Amino acid sequence: MEDTFHIRTLPGYRLIGLKWEGPYTQVNELKHTIENMYNRSTELKDIIDSQKQLGLSYHTRPDGFVHYSGFQVKENTEIPLGMIDIYIPELTYLITFHQAGDDIGKTYMKIYHWLKDCTYIPYTEPNIEYYDDLPIKHEVYPVHRDLEQPHFNIMIPITRQID
Repeated sequence: MEDTFHIRTLPGYRLIGLKWEGPYTQVNELKHTIENMYNRSTELKDIIDSQKQLGLSYHTRPDGFVHYSGFQVKENTEIPLGMIDIYIPELTYLITFHQAGDDIGKTYMKIYHWLKDCTYIPYTEPNIEYYDDLPIKHEVYPVHRDLEQPHFNIMIPITRQID
């Protein structure tokens, strides 16, 4: 099956969810955070699309990353105890689909190589140091999925390369 990449600008939004931060050596704990967020989703009163759970990864640690697992919510939604909210600005994304059963590392490597051959580069927030060739990764999961062999959309924030 041929890889399909789309470029799309999406409006900003608010996400409420759980935050996980840690080294790659502890990444197995992340599944618990994602599952816990799914189980607690009923605490969110104004979810925009209850069938789509988001995972936002920011590689701001040399030994790991910060991850937010949550749901897009309406602007005035109250934050349940123990959760956080973050605002995602309008961004342009490179979007592709990761097929269940495929190697996630290979999917990301295809994205990396695609970006090397085009006029876009990964977007980074100003004044923040990143430690990965794809510094920000947004993933959109169907809530009913196989946690061991997931399928999901990958959205990499991008910007035009400056000559």
